[in-house]
Amino acid sequence: MRYPTLHLLPLFAFLLGCASSFTTNTTKAPVLPVELVDPVYEAPADPSAPLAGHSSHGAAFNKGPRQAARWMEGKTGNISFPIKTNSEEAQKFFNQGIGQLHGFWTFEAERSFRQVLKLDPENPMAYWGMAMANGTNTRAKEFMEKALKHQAHTDEKGRIWISARAVFQKESDKKKRDAAYLKALQAISTQYPDDIEAKAFVVLQMYRNGVRGKKTSHYENIDKLIGEILKVNPEHPCHHYRIHLWDHKDPKRAADAIGKCGQSSPGIAHMWHMPGHILSRLKRYDDASWQMEASARVDHALQMRDGVLPDRIHNFAHNNEWLTRNLSHAGRVGHALTMAKNMIELPRIPSVKDDGTWSVSTRSSHVYGKRHLYGLLQNYELWREIIELKDTHYLRPGKSAADQAKWQRLVASAFFNTGNTAEGDALLAKMNQLLAEQTAGKKKAGDAAEAKAKKEKKKDSDVRKARTTAERPFNTAISALNRGIAEVKVHRALATGNKTEAKSLLAKATDIRNERKALMQHRVGDTAAAITTVAAAVKSGAEQARPLAAQAYLLHASGKAQEAKDAFEHLRRIAPGADLTIGAFARLAPLAKSLGLPADWRKNPTEAKDMGLRPDLDQLGPFRWQPSPAPQWILRDKTGKPLSLADFRGRPVLVVFYLGKGCSHCMEQLNGFAPAVPKFKNLGIDIVAVSTDTVTGLRETFPTFSAEAKQFPFPLVSDARLDTFKAFRAYDDFEQTPLHGTFLIDGTGKIRWQDISHEPFTAVNFLLEEAERLLSLPN
Repeated sequence: MRYPTLHLLPLFAFLLGCASSFTTNTTKAPVLPVELVDPVYEAPADPSAPLAGHSSHGAAFNKGPRQAARWMEGKTGNISFPIKTNSEEAQKFFNQGIGQLHGFWTFEAERSFRQVLKLDPENPMAYWGMAMANGTNTRAKEFMEKALKHQAHTDEKGRIWISARAVFQKESDKKKRDAAYLKALQAISTQYPDDIEAKAFVVLQMYRNGVRGKKTSHYENIDKLIGEILKVNPEHPCHHYRIHLWDHKDPKRAADAIGKCGQSSPGIAHMWHMPGHILSRLKRYDDASWQMEASARVDHALQMRDGVLPDRIHNFAHNNEWLTRNLSHAGRVGHALTMAKNMIELPRIPSVKDDGTWSVSTRSSHVYGKRHLYGLLQNYELWREIIELKDTHYLRPGKSAADQAKWQRLVASAFFNTGNTAEGDALLAKMNQLLAEQTAGKKKAGDAAEAKAKKEKKKDSDVRKARTTAERPFNTAISALNRGIAEVKVHRALATGNKTEAKSLLAKATDIRNERKALMQHRVGDTAAAITTVAAAVKSGAEQARPLAAQAYLLHASGKAQEAKDAFEHLRRIAPGADLTIGAFARLAPLAKSLGLPADWRKNPTEAKDMGLRPDLDQLGPFRWQPSPAPQWILRDKTGKPLSLADFRGRPVLVVFYLGKGCSHCMEQLNGFAPAVPKFKNLGIDIVAVSTDTVTGLRETFPTFSAEAKQFPFPLVSDARLDTFKAFRAYDDFEQTPLHGTFLIDGTGKIRWQDISHEPFTAVNFLLEEAERLLSLPN
């Protein structure tokens, strides 16, 4: 079998198209549509039929991608996985889906396989692909049931693939399931020895069955299989598997894949990300930053083009938080700050309970971004930036005492380091007050739990356990407050010129990074201790710019010229992009001058030979995610009066797409938003609802559902042709039916938040909070 050669230049043109499509709203000026007598869509009246917005194919199809796949011009891997089909286009999308599976881009892989099903409705391999994209979840099981049901429509080889995956889905015990599936895959590979895709899935399953703790020979066996695949097809995306294989075992063994992984599947962000794992393990943080920035840019371009919320994508938040760390390690502080702030600016995806309460994943971009922003500001001692941001959503703390303690520590430190001792003292007093409250609350909760346990005549160990359990919720805040107060007191002593007190307090303080502690020791005159402490920082933070910069500065300040020069040259080598506007690096200007170096003392970066062909990052997409422009529309209300998105220019608007008067859940949604209209108005936000009903149907909406709602508090407009539903992607392209959609559009016409689903979005309180947050941040 001959595998065509992939070239990167077409990819750059492809991604450049993605990257440019969000910069300008190319939507034509909307034209008021001709009024329809009958709508294109009506919610099903039959109570046994699927609910409006739900798939007619079953519950498994309700979730996952419901918009058509795009042909990515072969940039998802050099793949040949022939299936029985009369559609060349279906075969193309099937190969695309296989490449996306190899790149762990499961969300888009499922989309590609759904496209195969649309093009070839009876093809069971489309269902097989969807199951592969969903692992062991209940949706995967339903997809496999359909694959088995339709397996007569494929050939013998296809049935063997389906049978192998059915074994995987059937067994509930993980260990037995994984072993049985590997055995089935190995049987396919043995029966079809020239099929490198079978071999690739064997490799993946051998890795997933567990490699940690295994002998090196086991790793070697897997690596040998990877080598056999690449001998046939050097551009196969299994370079990805080689990186995963050696990532935690021996990163150097994966060095050959660094410059080939992203290049083998350049349209998949995760494939650019994974070499960053190896480079990070090898402490090549500047190179690792390049890889993870490439990943971020590819994701940003495609998300902004297709209107996919960032955190919907596997590993997106993980990549960007790791990128932020690597940028910091490489001294690119400005870029790290930008990335951390951008992660905070992203729309959050809530997990909503039946009672309306909601939460956001601790692995979300927002949580990661805030954590890193706090860390960057504190560890690079960007005191003035802290004061500027302290009351914004970038730093605004959550409601918990632990969050309050973290914010108070950061801001009080900044006050004392910017000469505002009065504000610092006031905040330190609040920290002590909060500590007293938390300590009292812990004792009260513990006493109550202990008394209750004793009254119930529980044994002593259970009494102690009850007390410990009751006290536990207070521990995090108390610990954070104790550590925070200790540091803030050091800053206070330094700010008031009391070096003796500062030295004593510093000796007792914990949870201060060594490079920062060394700088404080130098300020109180304990130079010898500072040199020792910063050496420990450089050792624990090997090849990182911040501790090296502190070491070079302290060595130079203490007159150790040669050692200072050595540390400085080390810094120059590993941080060619160091941000010289940041104090940690700006304070090295005298050292650079003493060595006869220019004011910009950074070295020109040298490209490592193992990085492969590196594209211009700007061609891959933007460094920051930005909201996309909303499609323009003009529609009629129940009186026939036109209303357009342009009418809301200059102020934000919430646009709710609902599935007509026959959709009872939609009516519940609209009646749920109605009482909140004044609250949205207080935020300057209008609401408009777009219906699948005709103009005549709008007049019948609320008399048939809610008598008191005849004077509804926000306008309803008709999109009976569904053109606006389609433009906003609130539409199932596969089943050609509208979906529920909720969109927050700012005053410049950008979509700041959205939800498209088989169910209407009803978490009004979340949306109020999220709208206030997002609209206070840059767009």
